[in-house]
Amino acid sequence: MTILVDMDDTIEQLLRAWIHAVNETYGTDVRHEDIRSWNFTDAFPSLTEEQIYDVVLNDDFWKTVEPIPDADRVLQQWIDAGHEVYIVTATPLQGLVGKMEHCLFRYFPFIDWNHVIITARKQLLKADVLIDDGVHNHEGGDYKKVLVTAGHNRAYDAEANGMIRADNWQEIERIVAELEKECS
Repeated sequence: MTILVDMDDTIEQLLRAWIHAVNETYGTDVRHEDIRSWNFTDAFPSLTEEQIYDVVLNDDFWKTVEPIPDADRVLQQWIDAGHEVYIVTATPLQGLVGKMEHCLFRYFPFIDWNHVIITARKQLLKADVLIDDGVHNHEGGDYKKVLVTAGHNRAYDAEANGMIRADNWQEIERIVAELEKECS
């Protein structure tokens, strides 16, 4: 199978690190649980979008981002089983090298540049499965859709929109195993 996997808040905990960094930099007191929409800048009304986004453009920021438990194990398992696994991200060019070097390749050393796709239009890609927390990345795509639960999509009716919701990597592993049986 060809499996596309989003990076931010799918295999690593970007939002937690980002909120922490913004709070530290600007003296705000936003909690991860406060984020309820895709545009999380709404949670920082006293800051500009530029202030908030500048934090992630610093290469050293990516050294603070932690992986999501079991993502590395499952991705490695899929690769070992012969699946084509690609990390698909909409990362801006300014923060790309730091993100890849200090986060992706650090925690997922079995992934290389040949298995990274940078695009904001994931629907253009052909694959068997997309695993992503962004609802907009699933809509209109030609793949099975696994929606990773996040604060911004918790109220979204995944099933009614042709998506399978997963809360963690154990669930993702089980779902993909079931999808693999369907493809056989």
